[in-house]
Amino acid sequence: MLDLNRLKALHAVSVYGSVGAAAEALMVTPSAISQQIAKLERETGSVLVERNGRGVRLTDAAGLLADHAQRILALVEIAEADFEALRGTVVGKLTVAAFPTGARGILPRALSTLKERHPDLDLLVYEREPERQVREVSRGEIDLAVVPDWLNRPMALPDGLSRATLLHDIADVAVPTGHPLAGAGRVSLTELAGDDWISSTPGMICHDFLVFLLRSAELEPRVVCVADEYPTQLAFVAAGHGCALIPRLGRGPLPPGVAVLEIDPPPTRQIYAVWRTDAARRPAIRAAVEALRHACAVGCRDDD
Repeated sequence: MLDLNRLKALHAVSVYGSVGAAAEALMVTPSAISQQIAKLERETGSVLVERNGRGVRLTDAAGLLADHAQRILALVEIAEADFEALRGTVVGKLTVAAFPTGARGILPRALSTLKERHPDLDLLVYEREPERQVREVSRGEIDLAVVPDWLNRPMALPDGLSRATLLHDIADVAVPTGHPLAGAGRVSLTELAGDDWISSTPGMICHDFLVFLLRSAELEPRVVCVADEYPTQLAFVAAGHGCALIPRLGRGPLPPGVAVLEIDPPPTRQIYAVWRTDAARRPAIRAAVEALRHACAVGCRDDD
């Protein structure tokens, strides 16, 4: 009989390419991974890993076994989901991740709802960048992710994942209160021609979206301050150093010296919950998506 935990260890090494990375993904020590694989080698009577420089290489036998392990682990997940669905109770361990502003703006209220309604649910929460979340959900490292989908960079989901819309998050422009348009309430981007901008690091989704948006209005962005956190961007705006594009989910309380203007037409990003399709029958997944939607609905009412 093949031990499931040992198959899981071998599969993780196959997916992540090293014992150390597999250990990090499974939240165990590298020695624990090595011990599991050594026991699996004794059980199968086969050499599964070979030294390759400072790392390891899986043998052909290990590759074959890892392929079977992937299918076995998927079947186990389906069986667990079916069993939870049969019981109809929201129990077990649920790992949830969200991108930084989603973690701050959505997860606290959603987790409070889940703990109140389902006290037997064991919750573990991570803050993750969007691309990493999708990979981790696909690999089974986390159960549910909250991810943004920007117009200029549509979110592509690998096969085997499902999603549900949580929120249409509108972005506004923050300007210093001394700006000539500070009292306008609503502006078009062309009215901001010639303004300096505060933005996140080039290559990040938010920076790329700002560039895409301004160039769509035939404006060339002139970024004078780079800061990845929205509160830091707002501090630069308050000091009069430029404008910033701030999604409402990430805005928080405005510091003195900042005015927020709506953009016509309003730029919007979609916020999704993402999970493995095979796990969709788990009551915990359904309960978590419901709690996330409730948190978004309540948050929108509070913003109004």
